[in-house]
Amino acid sequence: MPTKQQDYYEVLGVKRDASEEEIRKAYRRLARKYHPDLNPGDKAAEERFKTVQEAYDILSDPKKKQMYDQFGFYSANGFPQGGPGGAEYGQGPHMDFGGFDFSDFMSGAGAGAREDAGGFGFRDIFSQLFGRGARQTAQRPEKGADLEYALNVGFWQAIRGTQVRLNVTRQDVCSTCNGTGSAGGNTTVCPECNGSGNVNQMAGAMRFSLTCPRCNGTGRLRNTCPVCHGEGRVPRNEIVDVRIPPGAQNGSRLRVPGKGNAGTMGAPAGDLYITLRVEPHPIFRRNGDDIEITVPVRVDEAGLGAKIEVPTIDGRALLKIPQGTKSGQKLRMREKGVQNPRKHTRGDQIVEIVIQAPDVTNERTREILRELAKVDSHDPRAEMWAQVGE
Repeated sequence: MPTKQQDYYEVLGVKRDASEEEIRKAYRRLARKYHPDLNPGDKAAEERFKTVQEAYDILSDPKKKQMYDQFGFYSANGFPQGGPGGAEYGQGPHMDFGGFDFSDFMSGAGAGAREDAGGFGFRDIFSQLFGRGARQTAQRPEKGADLEYALNVGFWQAIRGTQVRLNVTRQDVCSTCNGTGSAGGNTTVCPECNGSGNVNQMAGAMRFSLTCPRCNGTGRLRNTCPVCHGEGRVPRNEIVDVRIPPGAQNGSRLRVPGKGNAGTMGAPAGDLYITLRVEPHPIFRRNGDDIEITVPVRVDEAGLGAKIEVPTIDGRALLKIPQGTKSGQKLRMREKGVQNPRKHTRGDQIVEIVIQAPDVTNERTREILRELAKVDSHDPRAEMWAQVGE
């Protein structure tokens, strides 16, 4: 077979999407034109006839045509020199098909029949052919993975800030081999590939030169560290001190640099991320940097106005109730909220007033309420009825 095969479609003078009938007609026309019996002594016509015959043999066979359409060549012995399409095939495992009809493999026929008896099958081979970078990538230094932890903290811990000790399980650098995975740093020649980094494998009639699985293509074997078994890292429990800043909110994410898993081959460690879950408080409700609270007041305090003590996150504080305060009205206490650790500002405390009806337990209280009803006889629901429109 020529080193560089001609375009068989061009030889027959047909398009690449020509039907079987068009290919057959083109072949018959050219065969009659260049047949040696019709051109006695004409060497050029004889060579042309051979080329036409070769083109028809390939394009008339569905399996051969499939391989030719895909790779630009056909060979009963597999890839010719230079690989598919004449390209150099130095990038990856070398393949010698040694008589294997690759068109059978491409069509799916005989795949099971041609599995290597030694257990090295096509899946293993082609995983290296088309995924050959996986092992090499794994040998490069890689930064350690980040770790995520959730931490429950109390309401006052989040408000005031605190420091907690967290027991973290992480991959740390092996102290025995200093992360190299090798004991003593000595290496020996790999007996599997004799130092070449490649091994030959047979699959039926196909011979492959693949990356040595024992040394990962390095040609050398290291004395594996007995502690980390060559990983270079070992699991370890570590106590990590975590500072929770004042004003931390529910869902806040804290970062502790370098406390994730250790990297490989000297690469830096990942980070530790801690998500806070702040427990609720029975009185105080947090809304961003503001604190919300509901405070009950008496009728006389709301009607006449008063100064009352209310709880804040700093302790007790005086709140002025304006005269005529209504139930549900909200009063603002400036800078009585939560300290913002980033803005260095402080939120407010929002106090919702709830007027509490007196507990009538004696006749004297009843008399006072009746007198109040005579003095203040307005209907508090009049505005509501006006809006209803009845």
